[in-house]
Amino acid sequence: MRAPTLAILALLCGCSRPADPPPPTPPPAPGAQAPSAPAPAPIHRFHAELMGTPWAIQIAGGDGLQAKAAVDAAFTEVARLEAALSEWRDDSDLGRLNAAPADAWVTVSPDAYMVIEQGLALGHASGGAFDVTWAALRGLWDFKAQPPRLPLKRDLDAAVARVDYRGLLLDAHQPQVKKTRDGMAVGLGGIAKGYAIDKAAAVLKAHGLRAFIVDGGGDLFIAGEKAPGVPWTVGVQHPRADRVLLALPARDQAVVSSGDYERFFELGGRRYHHILDPKTGLPAGKSVAVTVRAPDATRADALATALFVLGPVEGLALAQAQGVDAAILGPDGAIAVTAGLAELFPKRWKD
Repeated sequence: MRAPTLAILALLCGCSRPADPPPPTPPPAPGAQAPSAPAPAPIHRFHAELMGTPWAIQIAGGDGLQAKAAVDAAFTEVARLEAALSEWRDDSDLGRLNAAPADAWVTVSPDAYMVIEQGLALGHASGGAFDVTWAALRGLWDFKAQPPRLPLKRDLDAAVARVDYRGLLLDAHQPQVKKTRDGMAVGLGGIAKGYAIDKAAAVLKAHGLRAFIVDGGGDLFIAGEKAPGVPWTVGVQHPRADRVLLALPARDQAVVSSGDYERFFELGGRRYHHILDPKTGLPAGKSVAVTVRAPDATRADALATALFVLGPVEGLALAQAQGVDAAILGPDGAIAVTAGLAELFPKRWKD
């Protein structure tokens, strides 16, 4: 339900709070050399195209050859997961599941099972605001069409009738998955990338790396610091202006944002965007943007969608129940935040 790329800008720079100024350093004695400042740790940058979106990994410090070996292994892991979780490959676990008739058990890989299982758990926790069976709605909305056009109501109604996470059953012993309705389709675009980011981060850690950013199409996992005492920061996009709303520090956390500014068209004075409410098939209208900061990218990815659909009141309650930091920007200009972000976000994003 979210776009393949998110409008979250990695500000890969230190944003530490200024400390008290140090006492002045006396000038060097005549003929003596002034001490040189330590050189900043190098940042090693690597790029790939995976899961239909650009990926980037940045490693702070260390040996470049070690960093490359670790990143190659991380990108290989993401490619392996793409082969299992892709919605666009007929031979993937998801492709075989969607091609199978209703009531047929389909054996899937442990990774596919785990992602679907976590997606169903978040579907239950969110009351269906996040729903991995949203893919029955795919194709109804075309955000590139000119002139813009709306789907027919009868087509929306027919598709929505096939969307219900409760109609997807699991058998942990095999592992197997079964659809219980004709026309039901599974789409993991709102959670699979987060899972792949977590797996890539685990590979980097297994190679001994402790300070890095994994960026999968704008969804981020941040490990360690850019330099001792200097945190990585993430720029959160303003939903209606071409600028950053604020710089959000993170350490050993995932940061994911989602907004109605990513893919949309306007018709009759209304904005129609890509984040759909699974219960109506229409663009969710209670939020304009959401940012989630969580211990793992899998939950952050899915919760960014769920909180957007739920809006400030119900969304904030879900974020608190899940134990994550979140900011939900409402259409009225107000920003609802959990306690962990209260001092970082302004109270309003517009006057």
